[in-house]
Amino acid sequence: MNGRKIYWWIFIVSMLTVHACGTTPASPPTPTVAPSLTASPFPTPTPTEPSTATPVPTATPIPHPLEISAMRARQYPGSDIVIEDVLDPGVNYSRYYVSYYSEGLKIYALMTIPQGERPAAGWPVVIFNHGYIPPDVYRTTERYVAYVDRIARSGYIVFRSDYRGHDRSEGVAGGAYSRPDYTVDVLNAVASMKRHPDADPNRIGMWGHSMGGYITLRSMVITGDIKAGVIWAGVVASYSDLLYNWRRGPTASPDSSPRPGSWRMTFVEQYGSPEENPEFWDSISANSYLNDVSGPIQLHHGTSDTDVPVAFSEDLFFQMLDAGQYVELYKYDGDNHNISNYFSTAMQRTIEFFDRYVKLGE
Repeated sequence: MNGRKIYWWIFIVSMLTVHACGTTPASPPTPTVAPSLTASPFPTPTPTEPSTATPVPTATPIPHPLEISAMRARQYPGSDIVIEDVLDPGVNYSRYYVSYYSEGLKIYALMTIPQGERPAAGWPVVIFNHGYIPPDVYRTTERYVAYVDRIARSGYIVFRSDYRGHDRSEGVAGGAYSRPDYTVDVLNAVASMKRHPDADPNRIGMWGHSMGGYITLRSMVITGDIKAGVIWAGVVASYSDLLYNWRRGPTASPDSSPRPGSWRMTFVEQYGSPEENPEFWDSISANSYLNDVSGPIQLHHGTSDTDVPVAFSEDLFFQMLDAGQYVELYKYDGDNHNISNYFSTAMQRTIEFFDRYVKLGE
């Protein structure tokens, strides 16, 4: 049995499992000659001396900071993690309000650590990437409580970065899709956890929701430190799709005309459209680098998600298969952006996936 058939078998088994849990199986998307010389009546001109002027070198274009190659060339040293406050504990884990540094900025985060005897190599880690919340509304301890709790109770250190400009974190919250900042903060969080005494640096997974899914996919093609990723309702499409086929929000509708003043219009004006300059748009898209993804990925998406199209996860599923990578896709019939109706089922699958590929290291 060749590799592609194996992946299709995985896909069929996964979809049958979804159907058995009351969800709808994923359906494949409607897969010059020089003139002759004549004698001249005029004297042959005397050749002039060759120019001794030094040729001016052609300027090398400066890479856009979003380019995957540029992000790979950067350093992400992280820092020691500092406990700023001790929070109320969970059922079997401790909770802390902590800080670390990213590009000289003090970034705050929520961290959980399992109680009990620390494994010899340290606890496995899940870097938790939250979705878009208005930065002036976001509070460290008020969002994703149930999500963090389920992963933490399963024997993982959970580290959820606030990102720069969120709550008390220093810096400007400039957005995820036009700047590399949030991904840089997360990659520095990975480096910080690798040096934490309670963490196993060789067992790090990553979970992302919505915008956090975008950050997760990018992180996994930039660094090899992430053993597996789970993405819920992720913004995981190519930049061409982000440009033409998506606008955030339940009342927004995709159109083919980037709005004046938006990052989409700014990029098109500066670099041209994807049709005019596909090299640029591919260079900033994680989807163009799936051959290098650092580990298996599990995707979850509600079919009635009005914030992020389910087609984004479907397309990534087939792109991963084409790249020869392991991937699972679960679709939840009629569910929303937060997968509220099937939360327990989706979270159980998430924990089992992390256990298999991070905790046990299969």
